[in-house]
Amino acid sequence: MKFYYKKGKNATQAAKKICDLFGPNAVSVRVGQNWLKGFQSDHFDAKVEPRSGRPVMEKLDAVLGKIEHDRHISLHEIAEELGIDHKTVVTYLKKV
Repeated sequence: MKFYYKKGKNATQAAKKICDLFGPNAVSVRVGQNWLKGFQSDHFDAKVEPRSGRPVMEKLDAVLGKIEHDRHISLHEIAEELGIDHKTVVTYLKKV
């Protein structure tokens, strides 16, 4: 995306070129707009920054802790007690 930004392409043009190279779902125009907006700002940095919220491992440990404490607890009960979606609980358990 930065390559096309430096070439003077807009987000639509850059997204089309990238999708032509890497496939139709490689990048959306909206994502391209966000990236180009970031390139235009002086404080843009492509490095990964820490995200807000609790780390995933803590949530996974909490899910596993609930199951170890009560093997008959339902996924919906776990989700409700931890304040997360039940599909997230399912995803964590599939990973384990």
